[in-house]
Amino acid sequence: MFRRILILAALAAVAALPAGAAPRAGVQVTAQSLLMPGVTYQRQVEFTPHGPVALDVVTAPRPDGTLYTLTPALSNNAIVATEKLTDMEKDVRASATVVGVNGDFFTPNPGKPTGMLVRGSALDSAPAQARTSLAIGPDGLLTVARVAFDGTWRGTGQRRQLDLNASPVNGHTTLYTAAWGPATPAESGVVAEVLQPFPPLVPNRVDTGVVTQVLDHGGIPIPQSGAVLVSRGGQAPHLTAEAPVGTNVEIRPTLTPNWSTMSGALGGGPQLVANGKPVFRSREAFGDPVLNRRSARSAVGQLSDGRILLVTVEGGSSAFSVGMTNFELAGALARLGARVAFGLGSGPSASMAFDGDLLTRPSTGTEQPISDALLLSYTGVYAAPPALDVVSTTNPTQTFTVKVVRAAQVTASVVGPDKRAIVLSQAAQQPGTYTFTWDAKNAAEGDWTFTVTDGATTAECPFSVNNTLDTVAVSGTTVSFDLVHAATVTVTVENARGITMATLLAKKLSAGSQRVSWKGAPRTGYRMRVAATNSIGTVSQLVPFGSRRK
Repeated sequence: MFRRILILAALAAVAALPAGAAPRAGVQVTAQSLLMPGVTYQRQVEFTPHGPVALDVVTAPRPDGTLYTLTPALSNNAIVATEKLTDMEKDVRASATVVGVNGDFFTPNPGKPTGMLVRGSALDSAPAQARTSLAIGPDGLLTVARVAFDGTWRGTGQRRQLDLNASPVNGHTTLYTAAWGPATPAESGVVAEVLQPFPPLVPNRVDTGVVTQVLDHGGIPIPQSGAVLVSRGGQAPHLTAEAPVGTNVEIRPTLTPNWSTMSGALGGGPQLVANGKPVFRSREAFGDPVLNRRSARSAVGQLSDGRILLVTVEGGSSAFSVGMTNFELAGALARLGARVAFGLGSGPSASMAFDGDLLTRPSTGTEQPISDALLLSYTGVYAAPPALDVVSTTNPTQTFTVKVVRAAQVTASVVGPDKRAIVLSQAAQQPGTYTFTWDAKNAAEGDWTFTVTDGATTAECPFSVNNTLDTVAVSGTTVSFDLVHAATVTVTVENARGITMATLLAKKLSAGSQRVSWKGAPRTGYRMRVAATNSIGTVSQLVPFGSRRK
């Protein structure tokens, strides 16, 4: 399991934030990290008259369809279920490193997205009327538009209307593809026809399937390579008469505008940013609570240079984050540099996760299952944060974890202040997770970098070697330590939650043995932290009362 401590603490190792994610005056950055090559994460907190607002921002390269892809994902690969975002990412992380946000609004039972869903150019769900949809082009550009759906079937007679992967409606005919789930809804008094084989449903293309079975009930297994057509009420006799067993049935799913060339699409809305300006009134079919109530929200945007923004504002807590209205989020995205942005599901389901771990704090206290998600995937070599930010003579063993998603010749090395590479491993590796260790006992002090490459891609992680602080121990309420080099030293007392209860020392000290005492009374979980800063860098040790670290 990769360590996520980097995500929860502010890291000075991330030198410069991308231009699109630079916070405005009055906004504090409480966490920042490089999630994977080219992809940064930042949590911004602003204190407003309504309360604190926490905004989680991921900035990623323009999805080129090779190393980086932006794709909708369906929970459990089926419409008739919901799944946590973290579990959806775990399902695919063997083949990629992923960061994502929740997708469309949805109805809990069966879990169907409210609007459009296109995965791998196949249409799984039709767009919602009077709402915009988001398309991802093969060139990685995002398009937002209102899209109309017109679906028809035709046997031996005229073309007749159909719904797509929808709950039963009396008098309607519905096509159920494998994306719906394992079986059609349970019904009686219907005409149901199995079409097999039947190809993936591509918008604005006529596909044909052969009727292999005619049944009078629902709950019919949907073949992975087929589909099921179900007619009800006055439409049922037409299906019986015009599509007996052996008939070729034509299915025509038409989208206007024609999005047949788009690699992916999903619903949600409304449009938040157009031409770099926040959209105040989109005039889409949303009620006032959805737009104007402060809550957790997610969105996706694109900068003028093609980079992608994934944004989630956390909500539900007056102490941590009160959330935003729809227009407040639109303004935040415009300030981040989005030229176009699109809203996603809001409320308790709004979430952001990296490789199977939540980045956001759930507004209900627990992660909520969702219908679909939007995932940004990277298929190059990935290096997790090193086990230690700082290694020293007292703690010299450094551990590195690497994920390889394709067979390759992998080289792992460390580079120190002298810029010379020390190769830790060079071997042909199959897809999987690998761990490398390095003994820094005799290493030069200063900044180091762990580098891993598969020949096509490279990942790097910074750390440092710093022997300034040695032999930290606590006896009673007195901490003793040795300084190998002169440094500015801070000694604090922390409680079990990491809150500073007292600062015992904050001054520059010469090399040598040092002792600092506290006159307070320690409680369960109290610890002393000793931090030393000099030209080499900063090193710290945290020691519980009554323990000794050698």
